[in-house]
Amino acid sequence: MRELTYVEATLEALDSAMARDPSIFVVGEGIGERGGNFNTTVGLYEKYGPERLCDTPISERGFVGMCAGAAMTGTRPVVDFMFLDFILDAFGELVNQIAKMQYMSSGRLKMPILLRGAIGIGHSAATHHSGSYYPIFAHLPGFRVVVPAIPSDAKGLFATALQSDDPVLFLEHKSLLFNRGDVPEGDYTIPFGQARIAREGSDCTLVAIGSMVDKSVSVCDKLAEDGISAEVIDPRTIAPLDMATVLESVNKTGRLIIVDETFQPCGVGAEIAAQVIDQGFDDLDAPIRRLNGAHVPTPYSPPLELAIVPESDDIEQCVRDLLAE
Repeated sequence: MRELTYVEATLEALDSAMARDPSIFVVGEGIGERGGNFNTTVGLYEKYGPERLCDTPISERGFVGMCAGAAMTGTRPVVDFMFLDFILDAFGELVNQIAKMQYMSSGRLKMPILLRGAIGIGHSAATHHSGSYYPIFAHLPGFRVVVPAIPSDAKGLFATALQSDDPVLFLEHKSLLFNRGDVPEGDYTIPFGQARIAREGSDCTLVAIGSMVDKSVSVCDKLAEDGISAEVIDPRTIAPLDMATVLESVNKTGRLIIVDETFQPCGVGAEIAAQVIDQGFDDLDAPIRRLNGAHVPTPYSPPLELAIVPESDDIEQCVRDLLAE
């Protein structure tokens, strides 16, 4: 184990995979000599050159379409969007080509493309640089949607994504990119669809996504001082979603809160709640609660930005209220 940042962990996985597999190349704005806006490719241009680290113009639909075609020929493109918001400019290519190509070709054409980008609210990035959008992509058949919360998971899941024959959205919350954590040396993978129990407990289950994981764990550590034992589950992937681990936890605790920064309507929390009601209703001792960010465009103002995201006090109060049911 060494202590690495989240970005260093994914960079290590990418570097190792590129050294082994010459079919992997990276495209994006500023990912060449500059090494990416968030240092996601720093040092790789010097090692692999401009043919495998390809700076692009600001033309998301163009280079996403290009990479879709490249993936169909057997190469493995990595598209670095910097901020995921701008993936929306390529929505037609994503939905009508990338997500559907394997089905439309009866499996003859694979789509080994990795689409990565920073998500989430923070640092006064305002409404054009703060989206997450994973509920949209989880809704669409064909995509794998990955939202790691810690550096070791980021490395292992990124390595899995680089080996996948399916299109993968690898979504990295801005507030986590330079968090540090223990990361194993050498190559390893983490399977998609396998949640992580970030904290064990017996009184209440919290399913927390992305940046909400560490926040929820800290709150539950504090609640333990008052004798409240809460379990925190990090899904790690939204598609596929590991409902077995969630259901097992709810069977133990009888209570469920889903903590998610993204909007509540039609969100991941609604899907998790619906599946728990369908498959684990008799295990529930209280109504399911969803704690989400406000359903508004993201403001630039730091105080307003802070007001629309679930904070530690909100999570703590939600747990206490649910236990009082």
